[in-house]
Amino acid sequence: MRLKRSKFYILLAKAILIVCFSNGVMAGEFEGSWLLDDSSGKPFEAMLSTDGTASGTHGNTMKHGTWKEENGVAVIHWNTGWTTRIEKKGDKYVKTAFKPGASMTDTPTNTSAAIKSK
Repeated sequence: MRLKRSKFYILLAKAILIVCFSNGVMAGEFEGSWLLDDSSGKPFEAMLSTDGTASGTHGNTMKHGTWKEENGVAVIHWNTGWTTRIEKKGDKYVKTAFKPGASMTDTPTNTSAAIKSK
């Protein structure tokens, strides 16, 4: 009986490690600092943190939000109402932005390169 229970706990621990590792690997692709252009073509930096928070320099102000990986794409919801997506296309990353009230199935308000800096 103890042997069966031990095997169960070992399998459970392995399953938990696999899930944790696979989530970390996916998120790790997007965590860090990104150089992006805003809808006016002005550069800004966005930081995607491990805990799912996002922050960004935008002119003289800071903006904040949350982010998560959805189907291989980083989706950032800013407190300004804007939504930003960072997606790998080929060997490059592309940023698309959607103004407040727009759906992510609408035509993006802005599209530009996304360069991971850190």
